[in-house]
Amino acid sequence: MGLQTVELIVLVGWSAWKVAGRLLRPLGTIRAELAVIDFRAVPARISEPGEAQEITRLCRTINKVVGRMSKAKREVEEIARRQRQFASDVSHELRNPIAGLLTHLEDAQQDPRRARLPELLGATLDQVERLQAITDDMLSLARLRTCASAERQQLDLAALVQKEISHRADRLPVRLQLTHGTTVSAVPSQIGRLLANLLDNAQRHSEHLVRVEVRATHTAVELAVSDDGPGIAVDDRERVFHRFTRLDDGRRLDHNGTGLGLAIARDIAHAHHGTLSVEESTAGGARFVLRLPRVRSREKRSS
Repeated sequence: MGLQTVELIVLVGWSAWKVAGRLLRPLGTIRAELAVIDFRAVPARISEPGEAQEITRLCRTINKVVGRMSKAKREVEEIARRQRQFASDVSHELRNPIAGLLTHLEDAQQDPRRARLPELLGATLDQVERLQAITDDMLSLARLRTCASAERQQLDLAALVQKEISHRADRLPVRLQLTHGTTVSAVPSQIGRLLANLLDNAQRHSEHLVRVEVRATHTAVELAVSDDGPGIAVDDRERVFHRFTRLDDGRRLDHNGTGLGLAIARDIAHAHHGTLSVEESTAGGARFVLRLPRVRSREKRSS
């Protein structure tokens, strides 16, 4: 009996050791995989054992966390890439007016008696105005990221367009074709800035007339600003929305432009869950189309 008892204890201990080793072996593998994870090299997932359901569920939970870490890493890398690109673009754009200021002032300093004060003041004022325009546009881009959703209002886009245009004194007449009752949820000041940027662009390139249309579809409200200018080539229709991009016509017609107006307009559209694109107008020029989600009457009552 004593011998059998010892044999039974040994057998149970051996069985427990084998079972425990089999259960703990996946944990050792998981521990080793987790030990090498850092934010610079987030794996897609860790291995899941085929047996031991509790451990498998634990691995699936860990894989969900790892997936969120991987997504956060990609987002941080994309933000960092955009910040580096933006800083590079800004430094490049600021370098030109600053260099122009230095040149004019250094020339005047070397020979003050020959410096023509009206010309010097005019040249330096142009460069300062360009610096101010770039700075204002950069601040506008920064504020878009911090705009709270609480600032949004339900408004008639056609009424807002009519009000904004009534305050302008443009070079060319603006023909309106508005459909009222086109309700959207938006920040009025930002939509006003978007419209102003599109109108400034159309007035700059148009030859005779600028047209503004507002209409509604079942799910969206469309705002279109058209001109009868030279238009935008198909290959450039996406590039014009890039920051600091200025096509040849834009440089020729506006020497002090920043190349940020259309970029700001598209960022405003995206901040309102909308889109902004460009196509050819019926007059042969450019037609910029803003599409925003439409607020239906039922949504207005429930809000």
